[in-house]
Amino acid sequence: MKLYAIRRPMGWKTPEDLGEAAKLSARVGDEEMSSDIRWIRSYVVIEANGSLGTICIYQASSPEKIREHAERAGLPATEIWEVADTVIVREDPVAAAA
Repeated sequence: MKLYAIRRPMGWKTPEDLGEAAKLSARVGDEEMSSDIRWIRSYVVIEANGSLGTICIYQASSPEKIREHAERAGLPATEIWEVADTVIVREDPVAAAA
């Protein structure tokens, strides 16, 4: 599997909406598509209009499987990029408080 970054802009109005979407996404990936996709982490961003978007890091067998996962889970998958390399300057800090 290759590593991908996925942009999901303006997908959710509240943290609760995002939490419900995350549960469904994890279930679909873990139970229905575990041989094709693996969710690694997501960074939640505040969009210009105040909604929440994400930049997600996944391992997947193909961009098509990422799109299939997104469709099954009811998620946007606006942009998908294959990750060429990872440069870690510092480990991620402790999760930001909501």
